Amino acid sequence: MGGFFGAASKRDVVLDVFFGVDYHSHLGTRRAGMVFCEGTGGFQKEIHSIENAPFRSRFDKDLEHFHGTSGIGCISDTDPQPLLVRSHHGTFAITTVGIINNADELIERYFEQGGAQFMAMSSGAVNHTELVAALINQKDDLVEGIKFAQSQVEGSLTLLVMTEDGVIFAARDRMGRLPVIIGRDTAGEGYCISFESFVYHKLGYEDAYELGSGEIVRVTAEGYETLSPASSEMKICAFLWVYYGYPNSNYEGVNVEVMRYRNGRIMARDEAAAGTLPEVDYVAGVPDSGLPHAIGYANECGATFARPFIKYTPTWSRSFMPTNQAVRDRIAEMKQIPVPELIEGKRLLLVDDSIVRGTQLGNTVDFLYEAGATEVHMRSACPPIMFSCKYLSFSRGKSDQDLIARRVVRELEGEEGDKHLDEYADSSTERGKCMLRQICEQLGFDSLSYQSLPGMLEAIGIDPAKVCTYCWDGRE
Repeated sequence: MGGFFGAASKRDVVLDVFFGVDYHSHLGTRRAGMVFCEGTGGFQKEIHSIENAPFRSRFDKDLEHFHGTSGIGCISDTDPQPLLVRSHHGTFAITTVGIINNADELIERYFEQGGAQFMAMSSGAVNHTELVAALINQKDDLVEGIKFAQSQVEGSLTLLVMTEDGVIFAARDRMGRLPVIIGRDTAGEGYCISFESFVYHKLGYEDAYELGSGEIVRVTAEGYETLSPASSEMKICAFLWVYYGYPNSNYEGVNVEVMRYRNGRIMARDEAAAGTLPEVDYVAGVPDSGLPHAIGYANECGATFARPFIKYTPTWSRSFMPTNQAVRDRIAEMKQIPVPELIEGKRLLLVDDSIVRGTQLGNTVDFLYEAGATEVHMRSACPPIMFSCKYLSFSRGKSDQDLIARRVVRELEGEEGDKHLDEYADSSTERGKCMLRQICEQLGFDSLSYQSLPGMLEAIGIDPAKVCTYCWDGRE
């Protein structure tokens, strides 16, 4: 997916941006970059691959050469960025997060309207951030250009633009699918822009303002002002709370960790009401994001919470994996270190944040049985994923048939099953029960249950109409 951080101040902000970007490392593993300026027209920029090394180690040697009272940086799971662009708006730096599903169409339209070229990457593709800059440059001022770019993109577009005088423009996606939050330096020297609120709290900033959907804000060392107001519509991604978001962060006033505890309690509450709670020795979470859901589940049902296996993080600290499936599987296996005393002869119930393709989870179950578990029950902290996300690039899979729930539906009923996805997603229906049995058989669970969509929305606690649930119900 990706994340960004920016700051404008009366003092040097290099370390703020360095640590601010680093604290977004859980959101991507391919590229990272930073760019700084002093407000005198000069920029310093570096972009590095972070596929085989963490952000800190790749940029540590660059710090002594960087200086600036304004800066922006990003963690990207897609193209290299931030980029420097020169146009009739002057020279500006730009970084984007989101997905552009109609990129080819926009590129062809650009050529038809007289655009001459794009810089091609080694794959021949056009960097999506450069495409966004080209759209912005079709208008007479930056704000109108940003609004135009967002109106043309099918998918989502959240961005930062920094001009030669150190002014930063922040724009949240027009449907608010991702958060953009402004922090105020507690010493009164400047402001920052971040995805994750805990990031700037750690850096000595306090909450100042959360942008609304489609809102564009101008940020300087002296303050911030809205240049284009927010719309009333919102479709913020539910996965921010279920999986992506860092535990310390708040979105729309709801803390991630608190939501996950509440979500686990609701799951156990509803299972108890349905009479489907299994008798187990331990409730455990699949590290890391499954742990708080499991804590809530265990607390509600009165079971003992334990950690029968630990994820080894000193060298494999991040959850994103290489594109090669065999390498991903081996890395997942190497990261899981058992605690035999908590596995052998035990009945275990695991709670994971989600079940997407199911490959790694099946390997986890095999690993637990090989370590001596007598039963392994599985619970997913969100409903069955039925649709590949078309708004955020949170999964490398591009086909709905990469999803285990959709594969099983096809196995059970062929293409006819696609007409009954609502029933398959509801475990109280015959089709839903049949899908659960089939997944249990394939992955080796003794029982399986998913959080319901109403239960997940209850745990988030904001107006359900403002939450994107496309991955589960296909509703835009």
